[in-house]
Amino acid sequence: MENLEVAVSSCSAHDDENLCNYKRRLSVSQEGLLEDQLRRKLKFFFMNPCEKFWARGRKPWKLGIQLLKIAMVTIQLVVFGLSNQMVVAFKEENTVAFKHLFLKGYMDRMDDTYAVYTQTDVYDQIFFAINQYLQLPNISVGNHAYEKRGAEETALAVCQQFYKRGTICPGNDTFDIDPEIVTDCLYIEPMMPLLDNTTVGKHNLNFTLDFHRLVTVQLMFNLKAINLQTVRHHELPDCYDFTLTIVFDNKAHSGRIKISLDNDIAIRECKDWHVSGSIQKNTHYMMIFDAFVILTCLASLILCTRSVVKGIRLQREFVSFFLYYYKKEVSFSDQMEFVNGWYILIMVSDVLTIVGSTLKMEIQAKSLTSYDVCSILLGISTMLVWLGVIRYLGFFQKYNLLILTLRAALPNVMRFCCCAAMIYLGYCFCGWIVLGPYHVKFRSLNMVSECLFSLINGDDMFATFAKMQQKSYLVWLFSRIYLYSFISLFIYMVLSLFIALITDTYETVKHYQQDGFPETELQRFISQCKDLPHSGRYRLEEESSVSLFCCCNG
Repeated sequence: MENLEVAVSSCSAHDDENLCNYKRRLSVSQEGLLEDQLRRKLKFFFMNPCEKFWARGRKPWKLGIQLLKIAMVTIQLVVFGLSNQMVVAFKEENTVAFKHLFLKGYMDRMDDTYAVYTQTDVYDQIFFAINQYLQLPNISVGNHAYEKRGAEETALAVCQQFYKRGTICPGNDTFDIDPEIVTDCLYIEPMMPLLDNTTVGKHNLNFTLDFHRLVTVQLMFNLKAINLQTVRHHELPDCYDFTLTIVFDNKAHSGRIKISLDNDIAIRECKDWHVSGSIQKNTHYMMIFDAFVILTCLASLILCTRSVVKGIRLQREFVSFFLYYYKKEVSFSDQMEFVNGWYILIMVSDVLTIVGSTLKMEIQAKSLTSYDVCSILLGISTMLVWLGVIRYLGFFQKYNLLILTLRAALPNVMRFCCCAAMIYLGYCFCGWIVLGPYHVKFRSLNMVSECLFSLINGDDMFATFAKMQQKSYLVWLFSRIYLYSFISLFIYMVLSLFIALITDTYETVKHYQQDGFPETELQRFISQCKDLPHSGRYRLEEESSVSLFCCCNG
């Protein structure tokens, strides 16, 4: 190599900034020293937390924070999950109660078969629901009440949708119809109180139905309730708004009018409340705990961000050194070794935990009621936190086999899944269009996909075959060919090849663990540094280093 002056003069405007820095400062006497320093810096960067502690006495703060974060985030998730279970249970139980209150003759698990078949039954169902609504305060065992707008209670709306004009004569095979839909609504105000023998019926309501033109009848009303069971768990109760819609569906005009009750639920902050005891104090303790979780995740996020930034800077330094000293480009796989995916995963979990904890604090303060959003954020963040611990188990050879196998098999598995997905989607579309009218499990694309995935795993095979209707022999025969070919193809071939891919990768990784992994250029460059963590050379390197990069342990 030329002297320092020659190196400086060879730096052009087109050179990389790091490369120019090397050209300006390298001399014959410095070259070997800087190369050794870079090797030690790289070796220290890829050490595990224990080796970094032995090398420079640095405390493994990230490891400690991750272990603390696992305990805290898991406790937070369990506490919120128990609270959310009460919310979900209250919603479901109210929906069941409303079905028993407003649907005449309703029994549990009748949702798919609940229907009426005569005009008298339709009127009976409608007026039964109206009377139950008017008498609700006297018959309901829950704390249900009418919604109020100002001083007035909201009315129940009875709306029928029908064709604007229609004359239908099935006996003559003739019809004359205008398909425009017309909506006509009748509003009934709550009457308080009702006499014991007072009911609403056709005789005191101007309400008739033209069943030849009728499309749907909808009964819509709003109710309110308060979830008091949270008081026993030292939480402030929420106020609930129920928007109920009872639908009589006659779109098919098949002689069967299906009846369903839909309950749209909104959670509100109670306007005026007072609870005696220590609930407020317990709420404050939980909010302090959530704030501590946020601070812990923020510290973890900062430390992991510093480590990622340091890795990228070290990557640029190594690439520039390799290009100048060895006149070679560093491979993409070697460059990606500096980008630690585990840190990125932990950073994502930290962001989700911070956002989820903030929502949880707002929910506890009754400023927000986004239980579902908060559950998703905390659930994903907790899952990622636990997955992030695998990174530290990977430093031990006996625990590292799973990680190495997944990492090596992932590209082949993804390519294999793409090919298998084409076959799977083909079967999905074919099954939906052919078997959909004749099999309950093939009525929608989503149901077809769920059914076929269950068949791949050997679940519910006989029921899938048995539930096929035999109204069309051609379709029945096709269903047998379809199901037998799908099961044979995916269980005996696709699934077996999928397992073989992973097994083959496992055996390869296991063989490498015994005989050694193939070395990359980066690993060969680092392996020339023979300094052990206990040697003390890394402490001297830390004291004498002129690098502007800040270190972040872990």
